[in-house]
Amino acid sequence: MNAELDIFTLLLFPSLIVMAIAALHVRDLLAAVFLLSAYSFVTALLMAHMGAVDVGFTEASVGAGLTGVFFLMAIARTTRSSKD
Repeated sequence: MNAELDIFTLLLFPSLIVMAIAALHVRDLLAAVFLLSAYSFVTALLMAHMGAVDVGFTEASVGAGLTGVFFLMAIARTTRSSKD
């Protein structure tokens, strides 16, 4: 493993932690969906980087793509009951 790959991994792990904490603390649902989709995409990059390209591709398509679309559809179909 060369130094460039190690730096790439060291950049991805902290970004995952930051995105997870941000998704928990953000109050806007659309921002939370975006952060969770970005988290899933970075996880897919990390898996592909570690050699599990098929798992990374599945995570990108299902985790970042399909789940994000389902979250957005659920937000669109709900109404707000309180005025925060």
